[in-house]
Amino acid sequence: MTVRVALVDDQPLVRTALQMVITEAPDLEVVGQAGTGEEAVRLVAAVRPDLVVMDIRMPGMDGIEATRRITEGDDGPQVIVLTTFDDDDYVYGALRAGASGFLVKDMALDDILAAIRVVAAGDGLIAPAVTRRLIKEFALRPAAATPARALDGITGREREVLTLVGSGLSNTEIATELSISVATAKTYVTRLLAKLDARDRVQLVITAYETGLVGRPR
Repeated sequence: MTVRVALVDDQPLVRTALQMVITEAPDLEVVGQAGTGEEAVRLVAAVRPDLVVMDIRMPGMDGIEATRRITEGDDGPQVIVLTTFDDDDYVYGALRAGASGFLVKDMALDDILAAIRVVAAGDGLIAPAVTRRLIKEFALRPAAATPARALDGITGREREVLTLVGSGLSNTEIATELSISVATAKTYVTRLLAKLDARDRVQLVITAYETGLVGRPR
């Protein structure tokens, strides 16, 4: 199955470079490009891609607002945001808006393709070292003003798994930590996504912090 990708960046050279890389992959296809957030929203409505690679800093509507509009509803595409290491504030906002992961602009080309495939397959967290850095940044922020989501209806084991997801562990690491199979760990994560009405693992991480399962540093 071919993953249909839309590219959004205000720098044409960045879009061209990404298109060249993606076009060489037999399982990926670029179906459109946009240079602003407004163009991105219109493009997604017109071509309905499976996944959008979204820059954050753009003139007019930025990538955060564009992500929020694109991911509204149940049938919106997955969104990966583009960032640099000094963009944590923007990435945090983009994840809140519904993004499923993020790419660093100086990543190796093979890693970019791998990240697109991972998110297209439904997994939210990519590039573990970068992800954990972002999670640490999230943990240092003040608690949200809105009430924490209730965790009623999940089992004790599911709570353990959610805690480990919130700590940035992969399914393989969760399996090792709990002495269960990787398939069982994946089943627990799938159940949590359904029970908590979460779009992907990113939202599970946020839930784990907001509900206090993963403590904030003192």
